[in-house]
Amino acid sequence: MERVVVVTGANSGIGLALCERLLCEDGQLRLCLACRNMQRAEAARSALLTSHPDARVDLLHLDVGSVQSVLAAAQEIKARYRRVDFLYLNAGIMPNPHVDIRAFFKGLFSRNVINMFSTAEGLLTQQDRLNADGLQEVFATNLFGHFILIRELEPLLCQADLTSHVVWTSSSNARRSAFSIQDIQHRNGVEPYSSSKYASDLLSLALNRHKNSQGLVSSVICPGLVMTNLTYGILPSFFWTLIMPIMYLIRIFTNTFTLTPHNGAEALHWLFLQKPESLDARAKYHSQTSGLGRNYTQPRQMDVDSETCEALFSKLLDLEKVSNSSPAKLTH
Repeated sequence: MERVVVVTGANSGIGLALCERLLCEDGQLRLCLACRNMQRAEAARSALLTSHPDARVDLLHLDVGSVQSVLAAAQEIKARYRRVDFLYLNAGIMPNPHVDIRAFFKGLFSRNVINMFSTAEGLLTQQDRLNADGLQEVFATNLFGHFILIRELEPLLCQADLTSHVVWTSSSNARRSAFSIQDIQHRNGVEPYSSSKYASDLLSLALNRHKNSQGLVSSVICPGLVMTNLTYGILPSFFWTLIMPIMYLIRIFTNTFTLTPHNGAEALHWLFLQKPESLDARAKYHSQTSGLGRNYTQPRQMDVDSETCEALFSKLLDLEKVSNSSPAKLTH
């Protein structure tokens, strides 16, 4: 039976690299590119079909930052497919990033350089805003929209004869210190990206606690430091080009500098090959690239606890009820 794989944010970067690797692994799968920009999605589909002429690649319009778009996309998926074997939640945003340049150059020539690039701790902030639904944009795009998508697709994900796998693209920037259970949307902070990624770590654990018995398994990955549109939005591309030799040098000492989307997709691809029930619910699976260019996946325990993950899950369920009854109420 053909496997159905849905990938959000699939038109470039890590998402597109994952799709290419999946088709190399299994040319018989049914691949659905769920993207906000359909022009770029068409270009991505054409590129994949150039390499894999016989592949079955579908397109789906999905803006995970819009509740109505998520609901419409979920209905379309349920109309097209009878099951979803893999749901890769890869779409994400980091709007208006601000880098502390002084801290950057201080860290660049210090012992802290590896940790600085790996986590951006003390270095990177963002300016968030409300979206049309009245939600914080980063929270809505990186977390809540994907949560709604999972909830709407439960009939396809939770089946008696099927083990489905939900995979979140998280980050090493996901830190407990940036997240507050009293402010899950991060309205009052300056690190909404870090908060949203930590929340996805929590939510993955909650999904496993609530849905494993129904055949749904959730995992979290970190792609490492990758050069994508998200990265180039932080600092100009010429600057990254300038320091790239330094980054390759640093990779001799740390394998978190994956650098290319192909390498960054390593953990996503590795999870495709595993039995979901054999995975550790509390582990984040990190893409790693050695100094000699060898790719591998390394699990590391997440800094999450059951109490906080349950509290977040409950708050998201409450927010889902509001969004289903009247999206306009989200503004209040």
